[in-house]
Amino acid sequence: MVMQTNSSLETDGSKWTAQRSAAPPRMVIRPTRGWAALRLGEVWEYRELLYFLIWRDIKVRYKQTVLGAAWAILQPFLTMVVFSVFFGRLAKIPSDGIPYPIFAYTALLPWQLFSHALTESGNCLVANQQLITKVYFPRLVMPVSAVLAGLVDFSIAFAMLLAMMFYYGIVPTAAVLALPLLLLLAIATALSAGLWLSALNVQYRDVRYTIPFLTQFWLFVTPIAYSSTLVPERWRTLYGLNPMAGVVEGFRWALLGKTGATGVLVGVSALIVSVMFVGGLVYFRRMERTFADVV
Repeated sequence: MVMQTNSSLETDGSKWTAQRSAAPPRMVIRPTRGWAALRLGEVWEYRELLYFLIWRDIKVRYKQTVLGAAWAILQPFLTMVVFSVFFGRLAKIPSDGIPYPIFAYTALLPWQLFSHALTESGNCLVANQQLITKVYFPRLVMPVSAVLAGLVDFSIAFAMLLAMMFYYGIVPTAAVLALPLLLLLAIATALSAGLWLSALNVQYRDVRYTIPFLTQFWLFVTPIAYSSTLVPERWRTLYGLNPMAGVVEGFRWALLGKTGATGVLVGVSALIVSVMFVGGLVYFRRMERTFADVV
C-alpha cells in the first residue's frame, strides 16, 4: 500500500481548486413566479443583440427592392397627394392657414413611424417563434427593436419635409427644440401599444387580424387629414385620450408654428402614454414566462 504524503495531497488539492476556478460560469434560468420584476437592465446587457435585430429588420425590408429606401419617402408623399386632392381641394377642410400639402405631410411623418412600429412590434414574437423557443434572451428586446427600426424611414422622410418647408418658405421657431421630446412621445406610444399587442398575439392569434383594422381606425380618429381645432373645445380633453392626437398636433406646432389646442392634447396624451407604457411593461413581463411554451 502506497501512502500519499501531505505534499502530494496539497498538490492534488491545488490542481482541483485551479480546475474548479477555471470552469466557465453557469447561468440557471428559472421561470418567474407571481409578479415578475421588470429587469429593464437586461435590455442594455443584450444591446448587441438589439442592434443586430434592428439591422436585420432594415436589411430585410429593402432586400431585392428596386426603389430601396425611396419607399420611405414615397409612402407618406403619395398619401399626402391623395389627402390634398380629396380633403384639401374637394372637401376644402381648413388647415389653420397652413398650405394643405405640408399640413398633411407633417402629420403623416409621426403617423408612418407609429403605424409601422405598431404592426411590426405586434407581430414580432409570433414571427420569431423559432428564435424564442431555442435561445434565451430578454423578450423585451424584440418589440423594442421593431419600434426603433422605423427611425431609419422617419429620418429619410424627414429630409423631404425640410425640402417642403424650404419650398413654402416656412421657417421653424424656437419650438422646434421640443421636437426630440415629441419624437420620444411617438416612440413611447408605439412601444406601449406594441407591448400589449405582442403579448396578446402569443395567446390569441386573431390579434394579428385586428392590428390592420386597429391601424385604419386609429388613422381616422387622429388629426392627420384635419385639424384638432375642428373638435369642439369641450371635447378636446377627451380627444387627447388618443395619444397620437397630441403627437401629431405637437409636430405641427414644433415645425410649422401652429397654435391652438396643442398644450392640452400633448399633456393628456403624455399622461395616457405613461399609464399604457407601465401597464404594458408589467403585462409583457408577466406573460413572458409562457411565450416559449405557447408560441
